[in-house]
Amino acid sequence: MDAEERTLWEGRSSQLVHFQAYVVCLLATALIITAATQFAKPQLLSGLLLPMAAWYLRWRLTRATVYSITATHLRRTTGLLRRRTRELPLAQVQTVALEYSFPLRLLGRGTLTVTSSDARLPLLVMKQVPSAARAQGLLRAGIAAAGTNELSSAEHGGADLPS
Repeated sequence: MDAEERTLWEGRSSQLVHFQAYVVCLLATALIITAATQFAKPQLLSGLLLPMAAWYLRWRLTRATVYSITATHLRRTTGLLRRRTRELPLAQVQTVALEYSFPLRLLGRGTLTVTSSDARLPLLVMKQVPSAARAQGLLRAGIAAAGTNELSSAEHGGADLPS
């Protein structure tokens, strides 16, 4: 693996992103159990599969999404059965915004919003990721380095500079 492609930061969204969905699953589970015991119909318990499956699927999908930063790219890898990796060259990143809510600050997490000139990935929101300020700093440094390389290349007639 190239030194440039060494992973400098990697993170996943917090499961708290889907807190409301988990609460709905929990309430549905309680409702099904209550109905099964109230009406003495144990077959109603088979209805527990739906909220349990929804909970598990949401958990796995969140867990399967990984963001990583290298010296030249921002990557998002998603998928359970079919893994897909989208790479965004740091030279195409336009802005990086960092947002901390009070609860996220307590958990050491933040939300990064990245806008780019890439038509395939114009907006990337990395919700509730760990060490968000560090990730923002790495992105800014990578953007500055990519901008410097582009300027140097343009100054020398568009020819690639020797490394």
